[in-house]
Amino acid sequence: MAEQGPRFRRRGGEDLGGSLEYGLRKQILLAEYRRGLKMLDELCDAHPDLLRAARHKVGRAAETNCPICEVEQLWLVTYVFGKGLPPGGTCPGTKGELQKLLRRPDEVQCFEVEVCSACAWHHLVRRYPAGGIVPRKRTAR
Repeated sequence: MAEQGPRFRRRGGEDLGGSLEYGLRKQILLAEYRRGLKMLDELCDAHPDLLRAARHKVGRAAETNCPICEVEQLWLVTYVFGKGLPPGGTCPGTKGELQKLLRRPDEVQCFEVEVCSACAWHHLVRRYPAGGIVPRKRTAR
């Protein structure tokens, strides 16, 4: 899990770190599957809400096909969790909705998951903090 991307700061300047990417974990899981150490039902058990989002093209298309079935294009679905959001998080349906959530005054945690709607493969691609934007006070000139 290599740290990537920009650093994020909370109000008051507290460093929140950058985004975390989970590519190495994905490579390990796929290697274990190919060696027979992981069963298909352990890897292809996406939550119904993730599958529904992928089938309805909520999020954005990934650049690759599924590493398990190798047929279906992966779909990247983002879930956002934070104060004032539903306990199960929210899945923004458009880029505009996601941008609005990222500009919230309260901090949120974003989880980007790749999903295959054909075989139910899913894997956390990255996690990143967002929000916590303090509106600038306008000064008189």
